[in-house]
Amino acid sequence: MRTLLAALSMALITLPVFAHGPNDPAHQLHPLGDLELESGEAIRDFSISYVTHGKLNEKKSNAVLMVTALGGNHHRIDYLIGPGRALDPAKYFIICTDAISNGLTSSPSNSKTQGRMQFPKFNMRDMVDSTHRLVTEKFGIAKLVTVVGASMGGMQGLQWAVSYPNMMDSVVAIIPLGRTPAWSTGITEMLRQTIMTDPEWKDGNYTAPPERAMRLWGGWLSGTIVRTPQLHEAMFPNNLDVVAHLKSTQDAQWKRIDANDWIYQSWAYDQHNLGTTKGYNGDYRKALQSIKAKTLILAGTGDLLNPEADALEASTYIPDARYIPINAGRPMGHLSGAGASARENELQNEEISKFLDLVTERGRKLQ
Repeated sequence: MRTLLAALSMALITLPVFAHGPNDPAHQLHPLGDLELESGEAIRDFSISYVTHGKLNEKKSNAVLMVTALGGNHHRIDYLIGPGRALDPAKYFIICTDAISNGLTSSPSNSKTQGRMQFPKFNMRDMVDSTHRLVTEKFGIAKLVTVVGASMGGMQGLQWAVSYPNMMDSVVAIIPLGRTPAWSTGITEMLRQTIMTDPEWKDGNYTAPPERAMRLWGGWLSGTIVRTPQLHEAMFPNNLDVVAHLKSTQDAQWKRIDANDWIYQSWAYDQHNLGTTKGYNGDYRKALQSIKAKTLILAGTGDLLNPEADALEASTYIPDARYIPINAGRPMGHLSGAGASARENELQNEEISKFLDLVTERGRKLQ
C-alpha cells in the first residue's frame, strides 16, 4: 500500500504538466482575422491553436471536438485518446483545441498588439465561437459526433450545446459546471489576488514570471483545491508529509502557464452561465432544457473546485442526459477528471465508449 500511494503521489504531482512530445501530432495555427467578442471588443489578428488525431472521412461524419480546461492545453484529455480508448483515432477524427489565453492560441502573453493587460476580456461563449469557426471554416464540418472536454472544457461543451444546438449529436462534459457558483468564483478570486497583489506581478508588466506568486498559486490550485481530504488522508498518513508534496507540486506547476494568461481565463470561468446566452434572458433552467444533444456528464465525487452537486443539478434539466459519478476508489474530487489514476481513467474510457457507441448507433452513423 505504501508503494502504491507513493506512486500515486508522484503521478498526481507531475500529471498536469502536459508536455508536447516529439511523436505527438504537430501544432497547427489557424488565423481567423479579428475575433469579435460578445462584449463588442475584438481580439486582433486572432489565431487558434490545435492538433488533430485520425482522419476525417469523406462524409465528414466522424469528427470529434475536444475543448480544453482552465490553464490546460490540447493534451488535457490524452488519457481518452488512442487505440482502444474512448476516442480511437482509427474511428474518429479528433480536433484538440487550445482555448483563448492558454499561451498557444492568441493570449495576453503572445499578442503583438494587445499584450498583457491590454488584451480584451472574453467569456466562455467567445471560446466556443472561436472553436466553432475552426470547425466550420477550416474543416467544413457541419455536424460533430461529440464535443468533449474536462473542467472548463466540459463547461464549454455544455455551452456549445446551447449556442449551437444542431451542430453535434452529443456532448461529453467531464467535471463541468453549467454556471459558475459563488464558491468557485471565491476560489479563483483568491488565486488571482495571490498573483496580482505580489509586487513581482507589477500590474501585469513583469519582465520575468512572478515566481513567488505562481508557486503559491500552484500549491493552492494543483496541490490542494483539486483534491479531497480523503485523498490526502490516504496519501499522507503522516500529515506532515504533505509539505514535501506541496513543494514538489509547486516545482512542477509554477511555470506551466503565464500568470496573465491564467488570470484572463479565470475571469472567463467566473462569467460562465448558460442562462445568459442570447435568447434565454438569464433563465438557466430554460437554457439547459434547450439542449438537443445526448449528454453524458461525469462529475468528481467530492469536487471542491466544480462542486459535484452543480453538475448533478444540470443533468436533471437536460432532456437526454446521463450522469456518472467518477469514484472508482477513494473520492479524488476535481482530480478524478484529470487522467490522474488508472482506475478513474478506465471508468471514464468505458463509460464514454458505451455512450458514443449508442450515439453513433454502434458506428453506423460514421459510415
